[in-house]
Amino acid sequence: MNNYETVFILTPVLSDVQMKEAVEKFKDFLKAEGSEIINEENWGLRKLAYPIQKKSTGFYQLLEFKANPQVIAKLEIQFRRDERVIRFLTFRQDKDFAEYAAKRRNKFKEKETVKETVKED
Repeated sequence: MNNYETVFILTPVLSDVQMKEAVEKFKDFLKAEGSEIINEENWGLRKLAYPIQKKSTGFYQLLEFKANPQVIAKLEIQFRRDERVIRFLTFRQDKDFAEYAAKRRNKFKEKETVKETVKED
């Protein structure tokens, strides 16, 4: 199994419920194919670098997972079939990038812990 990271952009006309439903659909697909989801990040609504399908913003989502190479082709077919997805990119993490991603996850978790501690005070 290889480490993969995929970033996909959902259309901005979705409600929060519809957006979460779309993300869950792809996570469930990966789990059904025997993949292990390592990390999930919702980057929120962001401005696109250039208009796509006459839209200038989109909901960005990142998924890190371990999967067999055959799963990637199936996942990309799912992205293409879903009209809520306007762009996607999936790539295999090499050893060095996997280490960097682990450090980034830990750093992100530390920031979240600090934010929660500050809110409690």
